[in-house]
Amino acid sequence: MYFQDFKKYRNDFLSYINIEKNLSLNTQKSYKGDFKLFCDFWTRVEQEESEKIELRRALERYFVFLFHKKIDKSSVARKISCFRSFENYLKIFDIRLNLKLKRPRIDKKLPTYLTVDEVFYLLDTVKDEDLPSIRPIRDKTIFELLYATGIRCSELCNIKIQDVNLEEKIIRITGKGRKERFALFGKKAKERIIEYLEKERPKPVSDKDFLLVSHVNEPLNQRTVQRVMKMFRSFLQGNKNITPHKIRHSFATHLLNQGTDLRVVQELLGHATLASTEKYTHITSAQLADMCDTIHPLNTMEKEEL
Repeated sequence: MYFQDFKKYRNDFLSYINIEKNLSLNTQKSYKGDFKLFCDFWTRVEQEESEKIELRRALERYFVFLFHKKIDKSSVARKISCFRSFENYLKIFDIRLNLKLKRPRIDKKLPTYLTVDEVFYLLDTVKDEDLPSIRPIRDKTIFELLYATGIRCSELCNIKIQDVNLEEKIIRITGKGRKERFALFGKKAKERIIEYLEKERPKPVSDKDFLLVSHVNEPLNQRTVQRVMKMFRSFLQGNKNITPHKIRHSFATHLLNQGTDLRVVQELLGHATLASTEKYTHITSAQLADMCDTIHPLNTMEKEEL
């Protein structure tokens, strides 16, 4: 397959993952970006060598190029996933590329999180008027909802007023692959939402309006939420980094530390498989090991002198 045919099938594939597969907008955006970078590389090589290059050869050279550029392994792995999905899509048309792409081994990193004391300090001790923000109640509501529910940043931005049931303390969430689930929240988060709606949020036109909006009444984007969470870092010692995803990690870790069943946490997080949730058990296991070192009688008793 050469460049012109590739572009046609690429465009069809991008429509396919949107309409047929219902992949998340973030995945669609990432795949589109991956294709663009590859097409730019392919075009540049053909111009430099003044000859047409077949797809498989272009891909081989592209991943060698990425290797020498020392591109992050996780980024390379996602690009390979993109082309694997594209390869499977082409089988519908009886086109078999036999690319044999292998994902690089990615070093597992334990998720980082805030302690319970740190979260409560930011939510309860830091006053609204202390925040360097023109919408402090909204910003506290963002933090409260992220921690109370464990939802993703993108999911938070897409919450509409009609999705929130204040009486039952439930939010209907549209997650990855446009799959719906219910997120639960407690009394404190409910009070924050009510306070925000009554004191800061412009009066909504209808229940289809977004819950969280900017100072010009526009729906929040993920970048804004990330900036809001970054604002809280100055209130912690050591200027500890705070992101929406770190709050999600904190939510999962704290629930497991309290003995919540792993499958319940999986459901609340919206993970498709239990394997995605199991990474949090490594943290709780490490904490148990530390407790054993400090509490177990065998480790605390003094050695008798001979």
